[in-house]
Amino acid sequence: MSNQPDLTRQELIKLIAVATQPLDLTGVNLSGVDLSYLNLRQADFTYAILSGTNLDHTDLSGANLYHADLQGTDLTSAYLTDANLADVDGVDLTKANG
Repeated sequence: MSNQPDLTRQELIKLIAVATQPLDLTGVNLSGVDLSYLNLRQADFTYAILSGTNLDHTDLSGANLYHADLQGTDLTSAYLTDANLADVDGVDLTKANG
């Protein structure tokens, strides 16, 4: 398995811009990517690798983060209303909303 992320911030921004429905990021490796301040409402991150990812101020309202690898993820001030979170050990939820 590669340690390199499957998508860069710029590639994800392009996907968000053309998306007509919530993004399906099931199993995608986004480890270490800066996703701060993005609108990822209702995105599906099931089994995604988000370890070390910066999700500061990211809108994850209604997102599915079930079984996502969130180890070391920064969710400072993230919007988590109605988000599905299972295991948040090692996750910075400081000032998270929701």
